[in-house]
Amino acid sequence: MATNIFGRSRRRLTLLYTIIMVLFLAVMLFAVRSTMEWAITSEQARELLDTAHDVAEVQEYAAQHPGALPEDVPEYKSSNDRLFIYVFDDDGRLVNFARASFRIEPFILDQISTWQSPADEVVVFTKPNQRGRASKLMMTSKVIRLDDGVQTAYVGKDITAIYYGLEKATYALAVTGVLMLIIALFIAHLLSGRAMVPLKQAYEKQRQFAADASHELRTPLAVVMASADLLENDPSIKSPFLKQVIADVRDEVKKMTKLVSDLLLVARSDNKALKLKPSKFDLAEVIEQTARLMAPLAEQKHITIEAEHLPRTVIHADESKLRQLVLIFIDNAVKYTPDGGKVKATLLPADKGWVKFAVSDTGIGIAPEDQEKIFDRFYRVDKARSREMGGNGLGLAIAQELVGLYHGHINIKSTLGKGTTFTIALRVK
Repeated sequence: MATNIFGRSRRRLTLLYTIIMVLFLAVMLFAVRSTMEWAITSEQARELLDTAHDVAEVQEYAAQHPGALPEDVPEYKSSNDRLFIYVFDDDGRLVNFARASFRIEPFILDQISTWQSPADEVVVFTKPNQRGRASKLMMTSKVIRLDDGVQTAYVGKDITAIYYGLEKATYALAVTGVLMLIIALFIAHLLSGRAMVPLKQAYEKQRQFAADASHELRTPLAVVMASADLLENDPSIKSPFLKQVIADVRDEVKKMTKLVSDLLLVARSDNKALKLKPSKFDLAEVIEQTARLMAPLAEQKHITIEAEHLPRTVIHADESKLRQLVLIFIDNAVKYTPDGGKVKATLLPADKGWVKFAVSDTGIGIAPEDQEKIFDRFYRVDKARSREMGGNGLGLAIAQELVGLYHGHINIKSTLGKGTTFTIALRVK
């Protein structure tokens, strides 16, 4: 069980580290992509605005010097052949231009004809392509105010290659990130394993202490119990007070003895020292005998135990451990059932190679949030009732260990205030 606990903890730590790394990677990719896109597009936008300003100056110069020779008019066409310029007058006539590629010029003219963006604002358009590769165009407009009217310059640039380059860079970052994530996952697994080392050492020391203490306490407890028995049977002790004290001592020693035995059993299970001694026996008889053993305690609370006329079920298993398993569930049912309630033990049909029995009660029930915890060591749903009845919170933990020896499972069906049913399935010969 300890191995399972540490294994689960290691897997959870690895998963937690991995989730953190995935989130970190996603945020990093988003931030890098956004930063690169902002840096590229802002630079392209600045170039367009500068070009639009140059176009306006050239158009103003040409309007102010109508007789100037062509070589005297400043050039405004960029050395970048992806840049295009279209200048229109008030009447919509094209007065100057530096044409775009024939593939995208119709799309550009359509955008200009429906242009609604303010002057000096940079806009990015996407032109669909039949081959699935969309073209990205960045455009801006500039109003040129002349003495004889107003002209509008539309300046743009084909930035498709830039966007595809940005996408490739993003893919490259993503692939690199995935590789780094795999490496991080491996490192996280190693680190989580190293984090478990001191916990395992502490657990082993605690387990060893429990085993040693339980073993050493058995002898003095047996001596105290024997002494209490002698005192209880001593005819010279007539004082009611002393008799009550001796009875109380016996009860407490019995509780301590049971706790020590349970701790020793748990320690042995952790150390994989529990050995099965199989033999043939009738499980129905074991259940009925255990029910009769618990009858005096049940009668004190006016609880009825039903475990009679069970079908004969001969199995090959460890009889003592099966008796202990049945006792745990019937004992728990009696403890947590109010006065006047009912406890029932039944044998259920099972597949070949399996045996199944159930113990139900009309007790306090178990809340859904507690059902996953009741098999934890020292966990008690009703702590006040457990102390009153002598419970130590180890019974169901031991039951789970015993069921695990047979590769079985325990199912719980419970309703608060109405009762609980434990169904135990074991793989037997």
